[in-house]
Amino acid sequence: MTAVLTALGTMTLIALAGWLLATTRVLGPEAPKVLARVVFTLSTPSLLITTIGSANLELLLTPAALSTWVSTLIVAAIAVVIFAFLLRTDRSVTTIGALSASYLNAGNLGIPVAVYVLGDALAVVPTMLLQLLVLAPVAFAVGDARPGRRRRDAVLRALRSPLTVAALLGLALALVPWQLPTVLWEPLHALAATAAPLALLTLGMSMVRSAPPPGAPKPALDRRHWAGVLVATAMRTLVHPALTYLVADLVGVPPEARFAVVLMAALPTAQNVLVYAMQFDAGQRLARDAQVITTFASLPLMVAVVALLH
Repeated sequence: MTAVLTALGTMTLIALAGWLLATTRVLGPEAPKVLARVVFTLSTPSLLITTIGSANLELLLTPAALSTWVSTLIVAAIAVVIFAFLLRTDRSVTTIGALSASYLNAGNLGIPVAVYVLGDALAVVPTMLLQLLVLAPVAFAVGDARPGRRRRDAVLRALRSPLTVAALLGLALALVPWQLPTVLWEPLHALAATAAPLALLTLGMSMVRSAPPPGAPKPALDRRHWAGVLVATAMRTLVHPALTYLVADLVGVPPEARFAVVLMAALPTAQNVLVYAMQFDAGQRLARDAQVITTFASLPLMVAVVALLH
C-alpha cells in the first residue's frame, strides 16, 4: 500500500509543479502545448520502443491477457456509444471520452503498482501493449479525422504519427532475436523516462484557466461536459474493474491472476489522454477532469480491490 501512496503522491506533486509554473507564467502561455508536443513526438515514442521492444509477447496468449483485452475493448465501445449517440459529441470528443473511460495509467502508476503490490512488472505488459498497439493508433486515426479532412489523409497521418511508428518499431524489436546497440538503447531509455513527468507537468499547467475579463459574466454550468466526465469516470472506476472481474471469471483465470488484472483495471485515466486531446484540439477539459477525478478515486478503489480479492 505504501507503493500506491508513493506513486500517487509523486504524480500529484509533479502536476502541482506544472500548475505553479503556469500560475507564475515562468514558461509563457504556450508552454502546455509545447510540452504536449514534446511528449507526443519524442518522449512517448521512446517509451513505446523500449517498453514493447523488451516485452515478452507470449503474455498475449494467456487467459489473463485475454480478459484484459476483452474488458477494455468492451468499455471503450460502450463509451463510444454513450458519447456519440446519447451525449451527441463530435468524433474527436467521442474519441477522448472513450479513451478517458478505457485508457488507464499503465506506465507511471501501473508499473510501480505491479512491481510493489504484485511483485512482477509483467502484470502490466498486456495492458500497455493493448493501449500502445491498438487503442492509441486507432484513436489517433479516428479522433484526428476532423471535418474538412479526408479519411485517407487521416489514415496516412495516423500511420506516420510518432506513436504508431514507435509501436511498430517496438513490436519488431520484440519479435527479432537481437536488441539495439547500447549507444542507441540507453538514449531511448533516458528519453522514455521523461514521458510521465512531462505529461504530468502538462496536466498541471492545463488546470490553470485564464482569468475572465473584468465585468465578464460568470460562465454557465456546462451540463453536457459534466455528463461526459461522469460517464468517463464511472466507466473507468466502476464498470471497467467489475467487467474485468466477470470476464476473468468467465474464461477461468486463476484467483491470483484475476486479482492482478482487476487491480490493473482499477488504475486511473492516463496522462496521455490529455496529450491526445491537445493533438486533436478537442476534449481537453474532459480529459483533464476525468484524469484528476479518477486519480483521486483510484486509491480507495485499489484499497477495496486488495481487501476483497487478495
